[in-house]
Amino acid sequence: MSLRSTAAVGAATLVAGATFAVSAFADDGVDPGAAASAAVPQSEEPAVDTDETEGDEFFAASEQLTEDELQALRDQAQDQRDAAKGDGVRITLATGSDIEEEEEEEEEEEAEETPEFTGDPKGIARQAVAAQGWGAEQFDNCLEPLWEKESNWNHTAQNPSSGAYGIPQSLPGSKMASHGSDWQTNPATQISWGISYIKDRYGTPCEAWAHSQSVGWY
Repeated sequence: MSLRSTAAVGAATLVAGATFAVSAFADDGVDPGAAASAAVPQSEEPAVDTDETEGDEFFAASEQLTEDELQALRDQAQDQRDAAKGDGVRITLATGSDIEEEEEEEEEEEAEETPEFTGDPKGIARQAVAAQGWGAEQFDNCLEPLWEKESNWNHTAQNPSSGAYGIPQSLPGSKMASHGSDWQTNPATQISWGISYIKDRYGTPCEAWAHSQSVGWY
């Protein structure tokens, strides 16, 4: 109900009450003028005509928030957005960090499983011969043909019947572990063991080659 309707109902109620009072006094023999004066207050102010728009403004004003309240709501919403954004960044960083660590571990495992070696095995052997103080003929005339016969200088060569392994055809191949745990895959480790074996057993590559030529093995 609008304020205008409320005022109209109140006025009607007042008029009806005044009419009832005048009638009651008239029945009792009271002067109607006096009865009317008694029914209507002396200091009654004129009714104010309230427009409907004023009522709308009243309700709108009651629902309107203050500037401080609006600012508080804005700050709260901003804090929530910042918190959500921060969580997303942390999750991304954590996830990214986890992925990088896994990739590094996989690369390390691959490096351990399949090591890469550079250099020519024959070049490594030539240097090893020189380090022992042997002349170049010890490699050219003896060691090179000896291991060519044994393995064709293939560091993964394995004799199918005896199980001898590697460039020097160590029997068993695990003997070469004394010069390195990578004896199965590293030509340098195999050559180091082979030079040591020849030196201890035959003295020089040429003596080892002569024995191989004589009996078929060294």
